[in-house]
Amino acid sequence: MSLLSPRPSERLRKGLEQRKGPKPMVRTPRERLNRRGSLETKAGGGGPKRSWLIALILCCATLATLDQTPVLEPARAAVGEVISPLETGAAMVARPFTDIPEWFDTRDELRDKVAKLEAENSSLRRQVEVTDYGRAKLAEYESITRAAEDLGYAMVPARVTAYGPAQTFNRTVTIDAGSAAGIRSDMSVVTGDGLVGRVLRVTKTSATVLLIVDAASVVGGRVGGEDRSGKKSGQVGMVRGSGAVAGGTPSGLLTLDLVDQSTAPLKGDTVITWGDGRAAPYVSGLPIGEVTDTFESVRDSSQTVRIKPYVDFGSLDVVGVVVPGDTMSDRAVITPEGELR
Repeated sequence: MSLLSPRPSERLRKGLEQRKGPKPMVRTPRERLNRRGSLETKAGGGGPKRSWLIALILCCATLATLDQTPVLEPARAAVGEVISPLETGAAMVARPFTDIPEWFDTRDELRDKVAKLEAENSSLRRQVEVTDYGRAKLAEYESITRAAEDLGYAMVPARVTAYGPAQTFNRTVTIDAGSAAGIRSDMSVVTGDGLVGRVLRVTKTSATVLLIVDAASVVGGRVGGEDRSGKKSGQVGMVRGSGAVAGGTPSGLLTLDLVDQSTAPLKGDTVITWGDGRAAPYVSGLPIGEVTDTFESVRDSSQTVRIKPYVDFGSLDVVGVVVPGDTMSDRAVITPEGELR
């Protein structure tokens, strides 16, 4: 037997150990197997004991019971008196900072509201302006209807579309009715206030009207008032234009050259056109204006009467063209009875 080989007792012990297998693991009280079969150590000390849990539950029940009784009311009031001023002060200090987002939101909202209100105000203003213009135009149409009924003439309504000179005349307007509407040259043109002028030339859809304020315009006029003796004067003469549109100024007044220079009309007398009702270019009975004053010329011993026209020539819009009662027109014709045909 070699000296290096193990002793028989040691070989026997190792053989027995190998035959018995590995030693079983000894688990400490704090170790356990989890569901996966691995060793797991419990936390030191474990969970809360059942006695502590019961104590906490009892404490909560006690506080809840005390809260429902007036025992703690003085203490609660005292704490509130101390804490309430502190809360108010803290809120006042923090409010400028906490209100910053709301300020931006409110500012944007107010800006949007202001813009919306301005848009609505502008829209309402336009509606009012349009409504006022529509009412004014309707009133002018109604005045033409009343004029046709009062004067006893049929009329074709038309609108003034342009001001400007025509041919050798300086004071003319263009209307939107022509030969298709039954209008011909030398027809009288009026408004609800009085005589405007006469038709110079006509196209199919428009016509040019010479105003009585033109310097080349001459209209036969008759004074419709009473003379100084109290009788109807009935003086006749020729009404001439001054070339100015503004009738409120001396340069815009008409002049009446009387045929009979022996008497003069009174201030305020009405001057109308004279004729037999069928005469061209002006039919009879159309109001022209009223007498403002009379002046005499020493050189030729004549009298000239100034007349303020009834029509405002600077704001002409709706006019009526006097036509025969049986006129065929592409638009409505106002009959002498004031009806539309």
